[in-house]
Amino acid sequence: MRKLWLLFSQTATICLAALFVIGTLRPDLLNGMPQNAVITVGQQTTDAGGSAPRVGSYSEAAKKAMPAVVNIYTMKAVKAQQHPLRDDPLFRFFFGEQPEAQAPPSTNLGSGVIVSESGYILTNSHVVEAADGIEVALTDNRRVTAKVVGTDPESDLAVLKIDLPKLPAITFGAPDSARVGDVVLAIGNPFGVGQTVTLGIVSALGRSQLGINTFENFIQTDAAINPGNSGGALVDTSGNLIGINTAIYSRTPGGASLGIGFAIPAGTAKSVMEQIIQTGSVQRGWIGVGVQDVTPEIAESFKIPGTRGTLITEVFRGTPADRGGVKAGDILVAVEGKPVTDSASMLNLIAALKPGSETTLRVMRETKAVELRVTVGKRPPKQARKE
Repeated sequence: MRKLWLLFSQTATICLAALFVIGTLRPDLLNGMPQNAVITVGQQTTDAGGSAPRVGSYSEAAKKAMPAVVNIYTMKAVKAQQHPLRDDPLFRFFFGEQPEAQAPPSTNLGSGVIVSESGYILTNSHVVEAADGIEVALTDNRRVTAKVVGTDPESDLAVLKIDLPKLPAITFGAPDSARVGDVVLAIGNPFGVGQTVTLGIVSALGRSQLGINTFENFIQTDAAINPGNSGGALVDTSGNLIGINTAIYSRTPGGASLGIGFAIPAGTAKSVMEQIIQTGSVQRGWIGVGVQDVTPEIAESFKIPGTRGTLITEVFRGTPADRGGVKAGDILVAVEGKPVTDSASMLNLIAALKPGSETTLRVMRETKAVELRVTVGKRPPKQARKE
């Protein structure tokens, strides 16, 4: 019996040692998993074959979003410079008729995002501004001419349309889902080198008063954005669209990224896009006033607490504000019950109102709160507008 127990113990020890060695060197032989299988946990990807884990891989998000991001090439005809004496009779007598010089069209490039299987593309207005021709290149090497459905220079957005089958459309993220510190990917065609994905985080939200657009509510990111990225996608780690890349902060002539880029929130882009598709343009509210931020000095002069609100510096004659009783010197503190923090927030609140509707403005007039009913007008075109 003692010999049998000794034999059993030795056999069990050898088997356990063998299992330990196999489990350490070839664990796939124990669970039947293929040697090159990949295990993904959250954003950490591990090769089951024994190679080092790939921490922080966002390949699935990039794979989902990249097919919907396109390269946009714009062409603009340039008038060639003719010889100054070409039409002079004496010059023509000696040198004969000179052919007209032909100048090649100038080209520009940017990016865009396919937002619908029917062929609608979101991009920046400045990408397609004054273009005589627009060509779109997809990631599957298809190229097609695009037409402009409409543009909105005040938000720097444009909608294009292409006609192709089986178009990959991006998925919009939930409105206002972005949070400071979220990881994001910027996808576009920087410097024309080809589609590129860069990584960063959401650095700030609600950036305004940058002097880039009339209406500003930017997502700031440190994901590298360079010339050619304009109109491209800013996506979250699920590959959903949260912004349209539109501008960078740079001190160099070439506009190289310094880690401060700005994107138009997807919610704003979607709202503008829907209006352009439905009506060909964007209609915004307008009341016809001049405004100025409330400084501590102005607050002290008007004897109001804090610096929230915006000072009405001018009321244009015959405008909705004029008819509604708004006066120069009023401090506008709320629009339809929503607080006005500064002139930028006032501009966005008024613009969001439907032309023809009535709204309530709360103003401080000689230290007293006054509520005024104003019928909202339609914001004039940018080139003829008075604030």
